[in-house]
Amino acid sequence: MEWLNNLSNAIEYIENNLDKEISYNEAARIACCSTYYFQRMFSYVVGISLSDYIRRRRMTQAAFEMQATNIKVLDAALKYGYTSPTSFNRAFQSVHGLSPISAKAKGNVLNAYPPIRFSVNIMGGNAMPYRVEEKEAMRFVGIRIPLTLDMEENKKSVPPFWERTLKSNEFKTICNLSNQPPTGVLGITACHNANEIYYYIAAASNQPAPEGMFEYEIPAAAWVVFESDGQFKESIQSIFRRFLTEWLPFSGYTYAELPDIEVYPINKGIPQAGHSEVWIAVKKEKEN
Repeated sequence: MEWLNNLSNAIEYIENNLDKEISYNEAARIACCSTYYFQRMFSYVVGISLSDYIRRRRMTQAAFEMQATNIKVLDAALKYGYTSPTSFNRAFQSVHGLSPISAKAKGNVLNAYPPIRFSVNIMGGNAMPYRVEEKEAMRFVGIRIPLTLDMEENKKSVPPFWERTLKSNEFKTICNLSNQPPTGVLGITACHNANEIYYYIAAASNQPAPEGMFEYEIPAAAWVVFESDGQFKESIQSIFRRFLTEWLPFSGYTYAELPDIEVYPINKGIPQAGHSEVWIAVKKEKEN
């Protein structure tokens, strides 16, 4: 439950500062995690990026104010963090489909996005099989692309990276490198620091890194492992969301903020579905 409470406190901070500067670092501090992992977890739990959520909430409040008062567009833009009427107008239209000036006219349809509230709902019928494994340090070898703190941009860059890799000779090399558990072709999201975030397509291996490839080591940790059968993209996203909202709050564990590992089968061709696993590092809450 502590994780949901921390996330709720971070949302409260955001709500209290919609007309002020919102610090992602402060929101993450309140949520008791790094800025990168806060944004990553937020996008899985809520279904949209943190930046999109803040824009929707600000434009919801701006629309209420445009209709209820005589505030000028420039003043509204400055109040909600935009340096020019043009950028404010663009953000407003992306949420409401019409301009701020048009919002003042009665009869026009606007979109209201209420603030997020987290609560525990009684749900049943859907088992979530898992196992917890203690692993020594694991070494991986493969290729990578840089990511950013923008979760939406990352979602756009990772699928083409997979498509290119699956058609390349590098993919065969990675498959041949796999000789350590977790066995298979791995997708690894690793945040070295705020300026070095990478997505790896790699294999767990004790073999030397071929030229042009990178090696990466994850320290010893406890891992909760979830298995899934189905469409890879939907399965992975569903597992992360259920981990954060259903498993983690009641498990006695907390998120260890180590790289997450997606495990895919070694197949010829370009499979879209099958058996996969997600490995997420955790630690006992008392270890904090």
